[in-house]
Amino acid sequence: MVRLSEHNTQPVDKKETTMPSPGANVAKNSHVFHLEEVSKHWAGEHGFALKVPALTICQGEKVALVGFSGCGKSTLLDLLAMVLRPDSATEFTFFARQDERLDVIKAWRHKDLNALASTRMLHMGYVLQTGGLFPFLSVRDNIGLTRQGLGLPVQDAVEMVAKRLDIGRHLEKLPGQLSVGERQRVAIARAMAHKPSVVIADEPTASLDPINAEEIMGMFTNLVDEYHVTLIVATHDWQRVDERGFRRVEFQLKQDTTDGTVRATVCG
Repeated sequence: MVRLSEHNTQPVDKKETTMPSPGANVAKNSHVFHLEEVSKHWAGEHGFALKVPALTICQGEKVALVGFSGCGKSTLLDLLAMVLRPDSATEFTFFARQDERLDVIKAWRHKDLNALASTRMLHMGYVLQTGGLFPFLSVRDNIGLTRQGLGLPVQDAVEMVAKRLDIGRHLEKLPGQLSVGERQRVAIARAMAHKPSVVIADEPTASLDPINAEEIMGMFTNLVDEYHVTLIVATHDWQRVDERGFRRVEFQLKQDTTDGTVRATVCG
């Protein structure tokens, strides 16, 4: 199974003025993702099949993929992050803005990996469960990686997002000098620094104690609300997402008695 991971992409010539800004005038309920009849399947002794009959995610929403391990949360995240190719889809569209759309399934069919990679870099941020920071880069350089790759000004934006996440005093340190919670704040800062349309997070507080998890999730959601960013999180922490206004997306599981394949259907 493919996992959400860091991606190496070539620098893209993108001017700051074209990037979404906090409080940007975005039409209410404008779509970010629209999926219809999307499926992914792995054959074998422990086969797994995921089906998405219909899923629409709107600009500024906070969406939580909830369920037990193995239900398909990470598979759906990987599909939305465009790092995992669907086996089939009637429609799979990503709207960077109202007037800018990508036919994701068409790009996969035509092997247009450049379009997928540039879309990810320009319009998405990632927060991995383990942070995924580069240990040989300072906190400042980790946070500024995407902005640097996009040719955007780095210093002020990095310092602003670091201040919002209370890690400004750590900017010159290496990740290994930080606590687990501080490293996760750096990962969130890196995902948010270029003000993407969407941030995707795979169990971002799973490695944290309850007190740190509550504090960091609060900072995270406050920041995405401020920037009007769409947040999609896979999580086991159902109570916390309910308290913070997330829309639940759940998974119905059924095992095929003929071949043992676990079939998951997305609903919500």
